[in-house]
Amino acid sequence: MPEKPSDDQPSASEIPDDVWEQFIRDAERDTRGSAPKEPSARARMVTERLRRQEERGESPPGWRTGPESPYTHGRAGRRRTLWAVLGVPVAVAVALVALKPSLLPGDPFGTDGSRPAPSPLPVETAAPTAPPAASDPETPTLDEPFAGSPALRWADGEAGIVLPEAKAVGPVSKDRVEQALKLTKKLLVAANLDPETVRGERPEAALSVLDPKQPKLLDDLNTALRSPSAEQDPVTMFSRFDPVEIRPAGDVIKTRGRMTFEKGSHAGVAVRADYTFVYPVMRADGSTEVTRTIVRRVLDVELADPARYRVTPGRLTVRKYDEEIGNSTCDVHDGYLHPEFPSSGDKSTDPTGPTTDPYDRSRSLDDGHDCGTVTRT
Repeated sequence: MPEKPSDDQPSASEIPDDVWEQFIRDAERDTRGSAPKEPSARARMVTERLRRQEERGESPPGWRTGPESPYTHGRAGRRRTLWAVLGVPVAVAVALVALKPSLLPGDPFGTDGSRPAPSPLPVETAAPTAPPAASDPETPTLDEPFAGSPALRWADGEAGIVLPEAKAVGPVSKDRVEQALKLTKKLLVAANLDPETVRGERPEAALSVLDPKQPKLLDDLNTALRSPSAEQDPVTMFSRFDPVEIRPAGDVIKTRGRMTFEKGSHAGVAVRADYTFVYPVMRADGSTEVTRTIVRRVLDVELADPARYRVTPGRLTVRKYDEEIGNSTCDVHDGYLHPEFPSSGDKSTDPTGPTTDPYDRSRSLDDGHDCGTVTRT
């Protein structure tokens, strides 16, 4: 006795002719060689109509297809046919892949734990108008030390210091401007990215860029490196961690910022550098907990004309430097940055300053240095 169709299944009279026509064509193609069965009156009628159309050279439209396209339509048609012919095996395969997607070559769904690399941000050429958008609250790990940080899309290390195109400014030649820009980059790299500097060693490469004839600067920096104090702390110029306490989490420091130049006050070229560096770190005791310290530096330097002023050729004169350090213990002035970890719980000093976003490069740095609170690391 034939099975009675359910209430939610359409009857033959309710199915459109084009659907029936395609069904008959598929049935004839896919069931060739099988035992013939007596077709229904509706099937005989549609079959006869198809035969007459073929004799006249006419082709019926495809079944539930969109506009004709030589590539897309052909692939879609073959895909439907395979699904229809291999219904049960394909369904089983899909179920297995759903349970274990890594069975597919290459794991196209990214379920092996990896994720596509984020698209890098374009070079910063002007001051941002707002802080970076909020990121997903992810915990940094040794494998992904920048997870949950806007710096994930920043450039790696020195690649984040992109020099502007050098141009002559007033009487200062293009070559002199280019020299000043390269020296400024050398200073930034040596003071904030050089592995020896970051692990707390003496920043010789950075010091070699500075003019020894500039009054007090080198003396003050040498004193700060030798005997750090609240008044003279080398972290105001150099990014340094105590290797006994801290080690880097990986070999990447994220960098973002910009550099501008103009005619200087000493017949030379003045350069302003505004950069933020993000350091992922771990404790040196073997713990795998990762945190980040964020350091923003604004540096004003000048390459003066040695023909008119008593300066050392090829050395920079520092006019002003300022910094803002996010996630480092306050009121510790031993010449190192001291990151705080989430697991440490209590803070060594109660914050008295404002709450700020260390990734917000749209705001200028204040003159004050109160111990504040960061909104994220």
